[in-house]
Amino acid sequence: MRSTGRSSPPATRLSPAILAWRSAHGAVAVGFLASIGYVWWCALSGRRGALLRVAIAALLSEGALVACNRGDCPLGAIGNRVGDPVPLFELVLPPRPARLAIPMLGAVTAAGLMILAARSGER
Repeated sequence: MRSTGRSSPPATRLSPAILAWRSAHGAVAVGFLASIGYVWWCALSGRRGALLRVAIAALLSEGALVACNRGDCPLGAIGNRVGDPVPLFELVLPPRPARLAIPMLGAVTAAGLMILAARSGER
């Protein structure tokens, strides 16, 4: 087997607080990703309803918090406090794409909301 020149970091045991934190933060992220998907589905299908209003409110609130936090996830500070050494998106993406995840998801959300607004005027 050929070496790639990169060594894996040593396996460390994560504390229960970090594991609980990652689970909670992951659940929040999945909720926001589902909200983005639902906005897009409604934008493309023409569906409307109370759940869409909840998704939009959640996404606009998150966007405002991210903007107030200068583009960073507002929950990142909690991860730092519990001692999590890895930001959430770096658990699933390499560092550079992980840093771009929040601005890219913001752009995807904005595009979905614009399509939704444009299609709402077609009725």
